[in-house]
Amino acid sequence: MTESRELLAQYANTGSEAAFGELVTRYINLVYSTALRLVGGDTQLAEDVTQTAFINLAKMSKTLSNEVMLGGWLHQHTFHLASTAARGERRRKAREREVSEMNMLQDTSAAGLRDATLLLDEAITQLPSEDRTAILLRFFEQRDFRSVGEALGTSEDSARMRVNRAVDKLHGLLTARGVTMSAATLGTALTTEAVTGAPAGLAAAITTAALSGATVTTAPVIAATKAIAMTTLQKTVITTALAVAVGTGIYEARQAASTRAEVQTLQQRQGPLTEQIQQLQRERNETARQLASLREDNERFNRDTGELRKLRGEVPRLRNALRELALKDATAGATNANDQIELKAKALSAKAHLLKQLFERMPERKIPELKYMDDQSMLWLADNADLETDAGISRVMSDFRQQAKEQLFAALLTEGLDSYTRANAGQLPTDTSQLKPYVDGADDVLLQRYQMIKTGNVSNLQSGEKVIAEKAAVDEHYDTLFQFGIRTWSWQGVGANNLHGSGGRNPAAQ
Repeated sequence: MTESRELLAQYANTGSEAAFGELVTRYINLVYSTALRLVGGDTQLAEDVTQTAFINLAKMSKTLSNEVMLGGWLHQHTFHLASTAARGERRRKAREREVSEMNMLQDTSAAGLRDATLLLDEAITQLPSEDRTAILLRFFEQRDFRSVGEALGTSEDSARMRVNRAVDKLHGLLTARGVTMSAATLGTALTTEAVTGAPAGLAAAITTAALSGATVTTAPVIAATKAIAMTTLQKTVITTALAVAVGTGIYEARQAASTRAEVQTLQQRQGPLTEQIQQLQRERNETARQLASLREDNERFNRDTGELRKLRGEVPRLRNALRELALKDATAGATNANDQIELKAKALSAKAHLLKQLFERMPERKIPELKYMDDQSMLWLADNADLETDAGISRVMSDFRQQAKEQLFAALLTEGLDSYTRANAGQLPTDTSQLKPYVDGADDVLLQRYQMIKTGNVSNLQSGEKVIAEKAAVDEHYDTLFQFGIRTWSWQGVGANNLHGSGGRNPAAQ
């Protein structure tokens, strides 16, 4: 056993601060210089990566094999940590540029508010339910404070205070997103811009249509929908779930009525119209299938939204528990480096557990490649995760999928592809399922996520040419799509994710 391994064993068995301190002294330059190169010279980020690497070393001190070369392990682990950190830093800077551009919207007029409509409505949906109800009652339903109080079960004065507090909270959310506007201006703009009067006679037309019976309701409702002069604010406050539900109902009624009318007309005619009738019936069946799919998407949206809200509700409880843990350790005199490292490890483990729950509760966001992800990468991603917004949760789940594909699966798949061609006289597979015997841990479900984009013989390939591609992204806003060749791979971000990169194994190792 080397001296470094002896020091690590001493720390693992006795908790010797001196032994671990000596290890840090020996390897600090190796770890820091590696991190500094990989993060593009960002000294602060390199320090963070270095700290995390040694925290993970302390946490794994009892489980590392005696055969592991400590310097090599630290270098490889630092590489993974720094690569992930660099991607996160690029994303952060991109978001800062977006906020900087938003800060140019220093318009305190009602027109300025309309320019920031998307941000405003997103902020409204993030208000607590009572505050959101107060905003909608006062500004969208245009009720006076007495009526708002009756709806909320409070007095007129209490309703006034509730609305004012809600406007202040809404102002704070907008300010955090880079929109500069006073609370008074926001209240004035909501009062004047939230609602536009409906066209004359529309109410009577809708009433007549409603009283005429369900069979003639569809056309007036569609006409009314087109005629209503909604403001931008009103349109964007409507939630996605409501839009899907209303759209589904209108679409279903319209298609059903249209199909019935055409079938009846055809039946009244003489001649060989059977084929046309059958075609209409097939279209009706396809319409029914599409509607069923829309309903399933709507149910999944509602389920995902509920789960995200429930999990975000656990974040404050986790934060409070971590504060109590820190206070308890501080009271007990937890001031040495070992206690601080242990406290940090507990916090990381708690966040990682919460992220695992995310995937368990939303299995449609899992991919089979997650089984290849190691604990160290999971802890690093958890440490940098924003679990308090939908966007933050989507980003970290995307990071998990990216890391799972890149960390080990990419190497296994490309090496399996190489082994297959060697065993088949240089011929490429015609379907990814043929690679199952050559890729460790792969099954049909995993391989079906990928497709062959080139077949034939490897002798016809250009250097580095890709032959396998990932079919689709789980999240079309933040994910990456991978492509693979013989011992080489690359990836490209989708949606708002503009990351791209490549990797591979040394051909000399073949």
